[in-house]
Amino acid sequence: MPLSVKVLLPLPLLILLALPLSVQAEPRILVVGDSISAGFGVPVQQGWVALLQESLQQRVPAVQVINASISGDTTGGGLTRLPALLQQHKPHLTIIELGGNDGLRGIPLKVIEQNLQRMIKLTRQANSDILLLGMQIPPNYGARYASAFRELFPKLAAQHNTLLLPFLLEGIATRPELMQADGIHPTAAAQPLMHDAVLSVLNDWLDNYLSTNND
Repeated sequence: MPLSVKVLLPLPLLILLALPLSVQAEPRILVVGDSISAGFGVPVQQGWVALLQESLQQRVPAVQVINASISGDTTGGGLTRLPALLQQHKPHLTIIELGGNDGLRGIPLKVIEQNLQRMIKLTRQANSDILLLGMQIPPNYGARYASAFRELFPKLAAQHNTLLLPFLLEGIATRPELMQADGIHPTAAAQPLMHDAVLSVLNDWLDNYLSTNND
């Protein structure tokens, strides 16, 4: 007569096994920028990137925001650093905030455009979505150069179908009380405004990400 073997499982384990499996998405967001995103002259915890992580963690506690921004960086520098960053962090979204230093140095617009295009293509090849943060510069090299520089970001976003914030310092750059003495870098008081602007674009992306990555 065959023996019947019964395995008794602890009650908590039985309850867990009975529950439907649910996978919580853990989005990773990589920020590749210059001093504006590195928080030049501002305590790290008060920078807009740190504030963004705090806000996103209220919705998704496991979200990771990796700030790979370096003061003084250019599109050429960002392009050089990007492959290793993508390989290391495997981001679901990459925020590119570069070009301001290029423009202030008068680097040819074609070079800036080519560098950003290559960054976008590399990021896409790494299966990461993209958010471009546009910048504007004073007309030091003429109104024509400044205008073409401003239009570069919407042009690239339209060509490559990326997310776009046309000007990260909208409503900030023209207010002296929100800018440091150099007239280039925003103060700590400006960081929440920058955070709000970026978050307004990211909310829809995060909703879509969670809806497609949570079972």
